[in-house]
Amino acid sequence: MGATLAKSLFVLLALLHLVPVLVYLERKLSAWIQDRRGPNRVGPWGVLQPVADAVKLLFKEEVIPAGADRGLYRWAPALAFVPPMLAFAAIPFGNRIGTESLVVSDIPVGVLFVLTIGSLSVYGIAFGGWASNNKWALLGGVRSSAQMVSYEVALGLALVSVLMVSGNVGMQEIVRRQTGSFSLAGVPLPAWNVFQQPVAFVVFMAAAFAENNRLPFDLPECETELVAGYHTEYSSMRFALFFMGEYVAMITMSGLAVTLFLGGWHLDPFTDPDSGTWAQGAISVLVFGAKTLAVLLVYIWVRWTLPRFRYDQLMGLGWKGLVPLALANVAATALIWGPEAGTMP
Repeated sequence: MGATLAKSLFVLLALLHLVPVLVYLERKLSAWIQDRRGPNRVGPWGVLQPVADAVKLLFKEEVIPAGADRGLYRWAPALAFVPPMLAFAAIPFGNRIGTESLVVSDIPVGVLFVLTIGSLSVYGIAFGGWASNNKWALLGGVRSSAQMVSYEVALGLALVSVLMVSGNVGMQEIVRRQTGSFSLAGVPLPAWNVFQQPVAFVVFMAAAFAENNRLPFDLPECETELVAGYHTEYSSMRFALFFMGEYVAMITMSGLAVTLFLGGWHLDPFTDPDSGTWAQGAISVLVFGAKTLAVLLVYIWVRWTLPRFRYDQLMGLGWKGLVPLALANVAATALIWGPEAGTMP
């Protein structure tokens, strides 16, 4: 019980502290891409700008629109923020220390848990859009619901291929299946699923961008069409919860991508999967954190590089592009691995 509480607090504090770091990195990287300075007034190099933003939002007046459904309006931001926080509980952020596995809840169906809990955040967006009594917010909520349903199909199919190769739905076991190496056309490569399932990885990442409402798939909050989308009528800390929920969902999805495709906490020759020492446990946590941060930087880079899709292009890509591609990859995986799924081909 004590170990579980300690791991829960560690993950909670890590997620909450990583959000302002990501906000700062996003603003600085976007400024660098656009050839400008970015935050540079509050603190050295502007590092305290996220703190200033948080203080401003904390003391800002909260305005509830006339005609809003006050109950749903108040609870919708929490529904968008809490599910991705809970979903991270099943993602292993390290190997183990002694006999204690470095995951908050090492449940046998970890992948299914993350997908199920993570998908609940769309209720917060949909309820917030409807409860605001604003047509632009309602359109944003409807868009988000349709987008989430469409791209979850491609996301699930991409994961099916990984599960066929791994032969297990436990997160720690999927990571352990990616230790070691294999030979591809005579070239030794890490046994990461990104090398064994490159098509599934591409489909997964595209669907992850859409699931997180990130550019080029941020149609639910498209400023040029919907003012600010589902959070148009939100202010103060309830707006901040929507904002934080998006970043926590990015962190959770990045951690899931690292676990399923990039070897998780394992990195030869620095981590020993059979060692349970404190040093090896700490190294595995740092490796997982570095890989997750690398995926998050890709999120930021793509946002400030690619233009936003039209809504018909968004839905067409999901149903006519990613879903057939993921289905074909599942069929190819079944043919290649066959009855020996879970082992190297």
